[in-house]
Amino acid sequence: MIRWARDRVGLDASEAAAAAGVKPEQFQRWEEGDTQPTFRQAQLLAQALHTPFGFFFLKEAPAEVPLLPDLRTVGGTPVGKPSVNLAETVRHALQRQAWFVDYLQEQGAEPLPFVGRFTMASHPVQVAQDIRDVLGVDVEHGQRSWETYYRELIEAAERVGVLVMRSGIVGNNTHRKLDVGEFRGFAISHPLAPVVFINSSDAPSARLFTLLHELAHIWLGSSGISNAAPGNTRREEVACNAVAGEFLAPSQLFAQLWASGPQDLSARVAELAHRFHVSRFVVIRRALDLGLVDREVYAAFYRAELDAFQAAGGGGGSFYRNAGAKNSARFARAVIAEAFSGRLLLRDAGRLLGVQPSKIRDFAGQLGA
Repeated sequence: MIRWARDRVGLDASEAAAAAGVKPEQFQRWEEGDTQPTFRQAQLLAQALHTPFGFFFLKEAPAEVPLLPDLRTVGGTPVGKPSVNLAETVRHALQRQAWFVDYLQEQGAEPLPFVGRFTMASHPVQVAQDIRDVLGVDVEHGQRSWETYYRELIEAAERVGVLVMRSGIVGNNTHRKLDVGEFRGFAISHPLAPVVFINSSDAPSARLFTLLHELAHIWLGSSGISNAAPGNTRREEVACNAVAGEFLAPSQLFAQLWASGPQDLSARVAELAHRFHVSRFVVIRRALDLGLVDREVYAAFYRAELDAFQAAGGGGGSFYRNAGAKNSARFARAVIAEAFSGRLLLRDAGRLLGVQPSKIRDFAGQLGA
């Protein structure tokens, strides 16, 4: 079981020993069954290997069933199984969703009409327009910054019933960062409480596209883990990429403006970014999807955006603001309301929110709940 736990997190014996705070020789003896850790050492080992403590007492490793369809591909080839960090993040989202579904059912909530309204055969223009209609937003013409647009789209999605969760770490553990190279987001379709999750380890300028990609999944009634990679041949991903692009920069108008823009590529991208009030990343991604630039140009732009974000120490910020983003503001307000009404123990509310029970009132104040 120790060997299984180590393989599960992708560590060799020396790395696992370092994570558990013991010498490699001692870890090797544990793994080979020559000696056993003490109870306390076993607890620390379980924590280091991100494994439930009770698993060490099983006779054989449990079968881990995928929690969501894996839609990620690289070069058209499916990627490896999700990491422990990704699997735990999906599990946390499903747990929050399950609680919220029960809450809504008690309130007598009706199914959301837009969930699964379209199919993958639907035209992207039609799906994108319906998302605009439901969210109450028009095609943007550069009146606001893309950061403001991103925030307003999240607020609009939450108003209509979508739980938008955003984080770059597992739970509150800043040492367990989510790898943007592994995934950019996922969607969990549900008629009452659909969830979209955005990996905040990604460059901020790329998250706008991911948000729309995952919302498209909800409109198509499709769940799955996405890397939103160009060239992904999965039917669901092709459809959602097309809807996201059409929402953010309608193809007909985009192509016209691209053709009439400045000769210098950077100037042209900047001009269209301002015109549609999206990021430079969204513009270059749209140009790639429409065949106006090649993959190398796109990759260089994206790498520069991500490098700049990571070099600036991307992440951090207020704990309470991050907690609101991680949980979805809609979900957090419901949990807080139930706790303050006495229908939910503060201890249970804290567990759902990932906040100390004694800090829930402070969190509520920051959230305006």
